[in-house]
Amino acid sequence: MKKYISTPLSKDEASKLKAGDYVYITGIMYTARDAAHLRMYEALIKGEELPFSLEDNFIYYMGPTPAKKGQVIGSAGPTTSSRMDKYTPLLLDKGLRGMIGKGHRDNKVIDSIVKNQAVYFAAIGGAGALLSKSIKKAEVIAYDDLGTEAIRKIYVEEFPAIVVIDSKGNNLYKIKD
Repeated sequence: MKKYISTPLSKDEASKLKAGDYVYITGIMYTARDAAHLRMYEALIKGEELPFSLEDNFIYYMGPTPAKKGQVIGSAGPTTSSRMDKYTPLLLDKGLRGMIGKGHRDNKVIDSIVKNQAVYFAAIGGAGALLSKSIKKAEVIAYDDLGTEAIRKIYVEEFPAIVVIDSKGNNLYKIKD
């Protein structure tokens, strides 16, 4: 089923999404990959504040290529989500509502998705140039020294994704016909 959602996303709205739903997301999201996740994780362990609020927000696992003249951002395809698995349960416990990437998640992440009523979405790998057209604004907000892995605040309009793991733990990768 095709759905249009906005960020931030409440627990109630997250609970209405089902594995297999096609969604178009509009609103603010943040980008972060491995190195940024490690820094956020370490900051939370030390009791420090993060560079943005996790509450009801989304992280897109993406590090863009440089923008060409006239572009907001370069190619913006998803990276493999499992590389963030060791950090994800803590981020979900702190209020993260959605994650966008590609590939499977481990059982600890799936359990944490259910516990925190969050959602894991997949974006189509190899379609970074197409996905970048949905990104209307982008700015580095933290960890600039990480280059493409810096945290960016992005504004997206009708960003296409598929619900892979819903708030009940239904997993599109495991659903059989």
